[in-house]
Amino acid sequence: MSSDKSIISNPVYTVSKMPSALTTSASGRICLFGEHQDYLGLPVIAAAISRRISITGGYRSDNQVIIHLPDIDQLESFELLPVIPYTSPRDYFKSAINILVRDGHRFSRGIEVTVHGNIPINSGTSSSSALLVAWINWLISMSDQPVIKTRAEIGEIAYRAEVLEFGEPGGMMDHYSTSVGEVIYLESQPEIKLEVFQPNLGTFVLGDSKQAKDTLGVLKHVKFGMLDAIDKIKKKDPSFSLHTFPAELAPDFQNLLTHDEYTLLKGNLSDREVLKEALAMFRSNKINHHRFGELLTIHQESLRDAKKVSTKKINGMIDSALNAGAYGAKINGSGGGGCMFAYAPENPEAVAQAIEKAGGAAYLIKVDEGTTQRMLHR
Repeated sequence: MSSDKSIISNPVYTVSKMPSALTTSASGRICLFGEHQDYLGLPVIAAAISRRISITGGYRSDNQVIIHLPDIDQLESFELLPVIPYTSPRDYFKSAINILVRDGHRFSRGIEVTVHGNIPINSGTSSSSALLVAWINWLISMSDQPVIKTRAEIGEIAYRAEVLEFGEPGGMMDHYSTSVGEVIYLESQPEIKLEVFQPNLGTFVLGDSKQAKDTLGVLKHVKFGMLDAIDKIKKKDPSFSLHTFPAELAPDFQNLLTHDEYTLLKGNLSDREVLKEALAMFRSNKINHHRFGELLTIHQESLRDAKKVSTKKINGMIDSALNAGAYGAKINGSGGGGCMFAYAPENPEAVAQAIEKAGGAAYLIKVDEGTTQRMLHR
């Protein structure tokens, strides 16, 4: 099976009677191929992972929303209003309700939930998107008139609530990956195209460097540096497109660009070709596991040397993982800190030990399903 359209189109649940309590969950994600590509209009391939966030709770007798966050020793509370005002830059619990109310959902009773998770925070594994997806799944099911939503539809709502509502620069990968699950191929331009795969992949090892990400600093170099390069190229060749331009012709533009811009151009073209080769594997459902690992490492070399988003510590963790027998490894997410992961279908425990010896926290993970729910009726 090369792709599974049913995962995209099937509902997360079937409405029967109103639940009195509900548990929902969503996965974290790793970006297999395509870091720093989506905002350039290029596709990405990502995988949901077996580290998750869950939300459990039910109704209150008043109009308060109470959210317990014991894992980070926090509590959030606010009042249900026709339009809930935002009081922080990324007020996602409120934005999800506001978006759903605009879409026609109604919430006439208060809500009290508890959030638990084991996704590393601020590490590039989409903990915030997973939280938002699980929250939206929970809210849709517990609204006054629950409706059937597919996992892809929940991902789209999460994108609106996190990115569009606050004018943030992010793409759609995190929301669709954590909601739909499995391995996804996502195009966001000129229109959304989503394919879902269930490949027979082995164990990965996630390594948390415990270094906070420097997302803004990375984007300043990688995103805006590449956009400047594209502007320069299009003045000479208006037909230029990163989607179709032959990688071997990159030297044609070398004299137009600074050294860093030219390096970024070659890196993006390399990443595009690596993704195409991986996509062919997924579509054919014929995974060459050693070559799959090599493609991850080739991608890492571009992220390290061309885009300069890796760090000395993460480079050391990756080298240690490869020396311990991993088939391939790369940084995960925007970079400047956060996590790496290694593909280690053979002896993943030794790879995890090597990552920890290099100073990281290691977790064995597998590709996982998307957002789920479990209803409790009384």
